[in-house]
Amino acid sequence: MRQRLFSSARSRILASYIVLLLFSTVVGTVALRQVLQSRAGERVDEALVQETEEFRRLAQDGRDPRTSRPFGDDVEAIFEVFLSRNVPGEGEAFYTYVSGQPHRERFAPGLETIRVAEIDALASTTTSQGGEAEVADGRRIRYVAVPVGPGDRATGVFAVALDLSGELDEVNDALRLASAVSIGVLIIASLLAWVVAGRVLAPLLVLRDTARSISESDLTRRIPVRGDDELADLARSFNDMVDRLEEAFASQKSFISDAGHELRTPITIIRGHLDVMGTDPEERAETLELVGDELDRMGRLVNDLLLLAKANRPDFLQPETIDVADLTHELFAKASALAPRDWRLGGVGSGRIVADRQRLTQAIMNLSQNAASHTHEGDAIELGSSMVNGGAELWVKDTGPGIAPEAQERIFDRFVRLDGTGEGAGLGLAITAAIAEAHGGRVQVDSRQGAGARFTVSIPIEPPQEVPAR
Repeated sequence: MRQRLFSSARSRILASYIVLLLFSTVVGTVALRQVLQSRAGERVDEALVQETEEFRRLAQDGRDPRTSRPFGDDVEAIFEVFLSRNVPGEGEAFYTYVSGQPHRERFAPGLETIRVAEIDALASTTTSQGGEAEVADGRRIRYVAVPVGPGDRATGVFAVALDLSGELDEVNDALRLASAVSIGVLIIASLLAWVVAGRVLAPLLVLRDTARSISESDLTRRIPVRGDDELADLARSFNDMVDRLEEAFASQKSFISDAGHELRTPITIIRGHLDVMGTDPEERAETLELVGDELDRMGRLVNDLLLLAKANRPDFLQPETIDVADLTHELFAKASALAPRDWRLGGVGSGRIVADRQRLTQAIMNLSQNAASHTHEGDAIELGSSMVNGGAELWVKDTGPGIAPEAQERIFDRFVRLDGTGEGAGLGLAITAAIAEAHGGRVQVDSRQGAGARFTVSIPIEPPQEVPAR
C-alpha cells in the first residue's frame, strides 16, 4: 500500500512540485541574502563616506576656534575640533594618527574601545584606503583611512570604522523571517497541490475505473465529459473508442451468428442425405449431386466471407487508371449476359479515374445480378455512368417491386435478404458496399415500393491512401 502510494501519479506530481518549490526557495533565499548584504554594505559605505567628507570639509575650509584662522598644517587642532564636534553613530569609531602614532580615538556610546591592527597599519598612509577586518570577538569591521596634510607631506591620518554586526544581524533576522515564511508557504502550497492534483487526476481515475469495468459482455460504460481541456478530449476519445469497440463486438457477434446459421443449413442438408443414402446407384448419384451443390454453395459463402474480411486490408485494391466510358461499355456487355432482360445503357460518363477495375466490376455485377433476381424476363434494367462532383457514379436501375423505406437502411448489412426466398447468402450488397468504401466512396439506394430501385456506386477520382475501416 505504501509503495503504491509513493508510486502514484499524484505523489509524483506532488514530489515534483515540492522539489521545484524547494529549489525556488533556496535560490530565492540565496539571492535575497546577497541583495540584503549588498544593500547593508552600501549603507555602511555611505556612512563612512559621509564621515570622511565631513572631516575633509573641516580640514580644508574650517577655522581653528582658538585663533579664527585656517588650520593650516596643525593636524592636531583639526582632530581636536572634529572629535569635539562630531559624535560617532551607532557602531562607529574614529581613529586619529599624528606622525604615524595613535593620537586620539572616539567610540560610539556603548561601544568598547577596540584596536584594529589593519587600521593601525595605515597610520602613515599618504593615500585614502579602506577595507574590512575581523576583530578578536569575531565581529567584522569596515573602515576608511584618509591622510591629513598638504600633498605628499601628510603628517596625520583620520580613520573611520563601522561595526558590521548590526547590519549583518538585521540581514540574518530578515533571512530567518523569509525562511520561516517560505517554509509555511511550502507546506500550504504542498497541501493545495495535493488537493489540486487529485482534482486534476480525477478524470483519469474515472477513466481507469471505467476501463477496468469494461469487458466483452459489457461495453455500455462511458466517462462523463466536462469542460474542453485535454482531459475532456481524452475522455471523449475514450468514449469514441468504446463506441467503436461496442459496434465492432456487436457486428462480430451478429456476423458469427449469421455465418453459423448460413453454414449450418447446408451442413444439415448434406449430413441428412448422407445418413439416408442407400445403395441404389441412381439414388447415390442424386445424393452426390445434391451434396456437391451444397458444397459449392458453402464454397461461395466462404469466399464471400473472405472477401469481406480482406476489405480492410491495404492490399485489397489494385488501382489503375481507368477510362470510365470503356468500363461502362464493358460492364454493360457482361451484365446483359446475366439474364434475359431488357438491358438498357442509360448514360456513359467521359473521364478517367484511378480505381480497381476487377473490384468495380464485381460490385456492379452484384448489383446487376440483384436487379435480375428481382425482375422477370423482358423487364427493363438500366446500367450507366456519369462524372459528377469530382468523381464517378455507376448505377444499376431496375423495374422490380422496390424496397420499403424501413428496409433500405439495412439492405447493405451482411446476410440480409429482403425477398424471403432464401436464395443466396445475402452478402452481395455488403460486398458492393465494402468495395465502394475501400475506394473512399459509398453506395446509395433510391427506391419506392412498386417503382423499382436504383443503386448508385459513387467513388472519387483517386482512392484514399488507407482503406477505411468498416
